[in-house]
Amino acid sequence: MSETQGDFIPKWIAWEATQRCNLKCVHCRCSSDMESAVGDFTTEEAYKLIDDICEVSTPVMVLSGGEPLMREDIFDIAQYGTDKGLRMCMATNGTLITDEVCAKMKETGIKMVSLSLDGSTAEIHDDFRQSEGAFAGTINGAETLKRNGIKFLINSSFTKRNQQDIGNCQRLAKQLGATAWYMFMIVPTGRGEEIMNELVSKEDYEEILKWHYEMEKNEDELLVRPTCAPHYYRIVPQMAKAEGSKFKRRSLTFSTGGGKGCIAGQTICLIDCFGNLKPCSYFLSDVGNVKQTPFKDLWFNSDTMLKLRDFSKYEGRCGSCEFLKVCGGCRARADAVHGDFMAEEPFCSYVPPRYLKQQQEG
Repeated sequence: MSETQGDFIPKWIAWEATQRCNLKCVHCRCSSDMESAVGDFTTEEAYKLIDDICEVSTPVMVLSGGEPLMREDIFDIAQYGTDKGLRMCMATNGTLITDEVCAKMKETGIKMVSLSLDGSTAEIHDDFRQSEGAFAGTINGAETLKRNGIKFLINSSFTKRNQQDIGNCQRLAKQLGATAWYMFMIVPTGRGEEIMNELVSKEDYEEILKWHYEMEKNEDELLVRPTCAPHYYRIVPQMAKAEGSKFKRRSLTFSTGGGKGCIAGQTICLIDCFGNLKPCSYFLSDVGNVKQTPFKDLWFNSDTMLKLRDFSKYEGRCGSCEFLKVCGGCRARADAVHGDFMAEEPFCSYVPPRYLKQQQEG
């Protein structure tokens, strides 16, 4: 491992405990439903995965899915991770949370739970989740977590079908008592490929991120962050400079963004329920399988990971952009749209002066 590679240590790892899920959301990255794969990790193999990860670092580990609460041994695995010194978290749609589940979360050391809420009303959320009653279930899940004293954050994903509800979702997250609200801009993978025509336009994307900037400046309770929206890290300094302010974003202590946009393969990754390692949850391709090659080797030596960490190899407008090292452009979205994860971010409207000059000079 070179000194340069030593700068890239995993700080956040999502493990897809199962692909099975009780909902069937329009944007699901792994096309989950009740017939989806359970995966092939035994409990002991899950323990070994945690051991292998701990040889590299002690990151935040998110038990994800599908719906992780559909896996019977999920709390045994959570306990093992906690005992190994990992900060164990869980990403759930919220509909299966009960007082009994909360007791297990507290007992096994779950530090943070993320819930998915894609609309401020049942009509909007249930349409997005393609399941009647999903909204009521998630609201009940949030209220149950709060009643049991468990911290939770809310993830809200947006396409054209619900982008008009963004502000309402942020306000509802605050009303429910969430610690944080993450605004997700869709990456078209999995079932999301079927709604390419619903992706928020790059023009609206820019305006939504500007709205987020103004909202964040005035939000002193709820921690907020756009996710899969790396060009927000361009927009913040641009807008702050234009208004002559010294706006400084509040730190999310449980987050791993580190003031940077895309961190796929740099400080985060996903391991799916078959052991395939991906640079982030939305990457189309994997870089190898942790059951066949040690996690440490894949993280530090795989060609894809090395490319993602070499900013000199980024292409198009991203490669010429003065904000490259703080933004990076969404690599998964570049892969999904262009078929090349090193290509320019397809939903960014900014044209860097250097790139414009290069085009003019031919």
